[in-house]
Amino acid sequence: MKGGFGIKRLIFLFLVLLLAYLTLYTWNLKSGVLDELAGNTGLEFTGVVLAPGKWVHRESLALWDRYVHLVGVEGENERLKDRVDELVLENVRLRESKERVERLERLLRFRPPPRWESLGARVIAHKLGPVGSLETMLVDRGSAERADLDQPAITPTGVVGRVLRTAPHFSTLLLLSDPNSRVAVAGRKSRTTGILVGQGPGEPLRVRYVPLNEPLAEGEVLVTSGLADIYPKGLPVARVTGIRRSDISLFQDVSAEPVVDLRDLEEVLLLLRLPPEVAGVGSANATAPGNATAGGEALLPAADGG
Repeated sequence: MKGGFGIKRLIFLFLVLLLAYLTLYTWNLKSGVLDELAGNTGLEFTGVVLAPGKWVHRESLALWDRYVHLVGVEGENERLKDRVDELVLENVRLRESKERVERLERLLRFRPPPRWESLGARVIAHKLGPVGSLETMLVDRGSAERADLDQPAITPTGVVGRVLRTAPHFSTLLLLSDPNSRVAVAGRKSRTTGILVGQGPGEPLRVRYVPLNEPLAEGEVLVTSGLADIYPKGLPVARVTGIRRSDISLFQDVSAEPVVDLRDLEEVLLLLRLPPEVAGVGSANATAPGNATAGGEALLPAADGG
């Protein structure tokens, strides 16, 4: 009895639902409200579900594009930095080449003193000798190019030293600053004579045997006197930097500095004495040392600067 009542209730409920469905279906066929509602609801649901995925996709593409762009910019920056480095090195090379050309032009314009000729030489090394004790430099001219012992080594500015040793293609120069160096000098204005002596690297030169009563002033340029018959007369050598007079000595204590910076030399000129028969040719056109000519360059301006 109880089971049959349950079946009847289910059948009744089914019939009510079927009737409601048929009623709604018939009403929807006439009005289309349910179809429109279902369509709008479905579209909205689809948009809500798909929109976040589309945003993620779009942002991912934008992030990738930015990454690729940044990688390209970084690569371009690296290329530009490399190019800048190349230009800096090229600028350094051009500046060095310009300075070398200017130095060589000064050497080429130099006119040697009468009865002498000049031989250009490139500095190969500095400070040679046992344990580097000598103030010397090595140049690329030797006996095969007529380099010989005691030949003067100069620049267009002044005296550097003299040839100490020779080999067939290289020579060692003894610099003014070496303690073994001796140069007979005279004041350009005062004509006071003395012996210029080196005292080693970083030390001032000394002018010995200058009598107390001889005139000599600070700043005066000392030139070669020619008395030792090694250097031509009148070549600038040093500039007086200090003078002291002592009550217990017959000579002045004179310090000086070279007119040539001996530390930074890259090229020098070796002076070769011409044989007498060659030296006489063209002597009428020879110029005095230290004076500029139409084809030459003065060793030093006439003013002493002190």
